[in-house]
Amino acid sequence: MTGMARVDTHSRAVAWLKIALPLAALVVLSTLFLLADRVDPDDALPYAEVDVADRTRTQRMTAPTYAGLTSDGAALTLTANEARPASEATQALAQGLSLRLDTPDGGRTDLTAATAVIDEKTQRLFLSGGVRISTTTGYRVITDAVTANLDRSGLESMGPVQAIAPAGNLVADKVTLSQDNQTPGSYLLVFKGSVELIYQPGG
Repeated sequence: MTGMARVDTHSRAVAWLKIALPLAALVVLSTLFLLADRVDPDDALPYAEVDVADRTRTQRMTAPTYAGLTSDGAALTLTANEARPASEATQALAQGLSLRLDTPDGGRTDLTAATAVIDEKTQRLFLSGGVRISTTTGYRVITDAVTANLDRSGLESMGPVQAIAPAGNLVADKVTLSQDNQTPGSYLLVFKGSVELIYQPGG
């Protein structure tokens, strides 16, 4: 009789534990959720929605680079902070653009601009937003906008320029960089229009 009592007691204990343990687990889990810091999903949604919507609406490329050779043998390198398609199918808009032109005569010309339009159809580059030009011959030029060729060496300012030259400071109506027709393989930086030079002795 005692053996039967022990079996009944054991069976009742097992049955009770089958109910009590799951309930205890639920209580512990509920307590953890109640005590944990609640995360407000609305805090992150505005930022995520703006970023996703902007990237979906506008295709863009970060830090693009283009390198090639012009028809006259100059090495042309373009880099930008960002580029995206323009309204015209053959054009692209660039922000923070830098252009490097290494000509066959050993010279180097660097241009930087806040914005630029690259036209693949005409092989032209339109730089604006303040353009700075520097050359290995010692010229530092500032102007509002410049057009440059992508298929051959050449550039031209679209307005007046200010420059620091080896001989002094100067202002001019325009500046151009092109190949010297009389000396193939050489390139000339020419200031045109009304040119004023403040000569510095020893320059």
